[in-house]
Amino acid sequence: MQTGKIFIIGIGPGASEYLTKKAIDTVKTSDYTIGSTRAIELFDDVQNKIAFNVKELLEKLNEGVQLACNGNTVSILSTGDPGFSGVLNTVLRISKEKEFPNENIEVIPGISSLQLAAAKCHIQWDNANVMTFHGRENIEDILPVINNGKTTIALPSRKVKDMAQFLLDHGVEENRKVVVCERLSYPDENIVEATLKDIAQSEFTYMCIMIIY
Repeated sequence: MQTGKIFIIGIGPGASEYLTKKAIDTVKTSDYTIGSTRAIELFDDVQNKIAFNVKELLEKLNEGVQLACNGNTVSILSTGDPGFSGVLNTVLRISKEKEFPNENIEVIPGISSLQLAAAKCHIQWDNANVMTFHGRENIEDILPVINNGKTTIALPSRKVKDMAQFLLDHGVEENRKVVVCERLSYPDENIVEATLKDIAQSEFTYMCIMIIY
């Protein structure tokens, strides 16, 4: 059986200028490109598109790995960086189940929205608490680190105000400084600095990074 190649590509925070040249060149030469409609639309030169919504994610990733098993070159697009709240682990699991060789999988990193948030706020993020709660319910994991003297940069699991209220309910000071970076890299990018109490009473879209000082 002929074996193809899988590229797991980070597409950055959302705007096309944050795509890497390697990501663009790889998609251009791939037989199939799989990703959300929003992700695929970032690329001008795509051969065969397989778009999915959240509910179809596993089905389409399985389809993509099978296409690679059949000898095709497949690009799988992941928002931000594949290794941070991305599809890397899921694709690796499916590939293992289908006995697709690991050496035929290449990860092309991208810029995480977390990195962009750190840059916007001038944060040296190698000395920050970096946490993701996407798709997770155990947000209590933030409690042991929230008061360790470091800035916390978090990708919330649900609404930003729910995360803020959770922290208030668990004794975090209501006047704690918080910055919410919303829809980074998009034309309607919004960066708000406020107290934890104010953030708990505010509405944001789901595309946010929360920075707690």
